Amino acid sequence: MTEIVAASRIRELNDQFRHALTGGLLHITRGVIALGGKQQAIILDAIAAFDAFSPEDDPYGEHDFGALTIDGTRILFRIDYFDRGLSGRSPDPADPSVTMRVLTVMLAEEY
Repeated sequence: MTEIVAASRIRELNDQFRHALTGGLLHITRGVIALGGKQQAIILDAIAAFDAFSPEDDPYGEHDFGALTIDGTRILFRIDYFDRGLSGRSPDPADPSVTMRVLTVMLAEEY
């Protein structure tokens, strides 16, 4: 698989995961948890709708990192690629059969 095709497939899988929150695990940090359930739902909806990926934040075009401000709070999210057992890096992030995606949602100051 060429690098361009792999990046396109990874981007597609990441976008699907962000939109539906299926196909991986969601990790919300303590700071975001402290905002409460209603604000968490607003944040997750905003992450699902996020499309302002820039070359500075998304140099490989994988849609695996984003930063946004919601009600004055700066939120960061990132997707990491682990093997299915969560014991190390995925051998191929373009292959969902060997990859567990983990979406981490955090306050900017927790980064």
